[in-house]
Amino acid sequence: MAKKRSAKPAQALRGSKAGLVLSLGSSALAVIRASKQVRRAKGTHDKLNTADAVAGMLPLITSAALVLRQLRGRKRENPEAA
Repeated sequence: MAKKRSAKPAQALRGSKAGLVLSLGSSALAVIRASKQVRRAKGTHDKLNTADAVAGMLPLITSAALVLRQLRGRKRENPEAA
């Protein structure tokens, strides 16, 4: 019989400061990768590929901004723990 895995550790990490920092780091890496894709598309002078790469960056930038806002909110709520 297979042992069921609990999602509790993942849920605990999601709300923690470490989880937010990890999320921010992964978002930053995704933005870097997408910006390289934009540069490559611009180098080929293909407007459609460039537009696609830029459109792909928008959700990544938005998610990074949301995580930063959460981190700043935690810092304001609990300044001595930051």
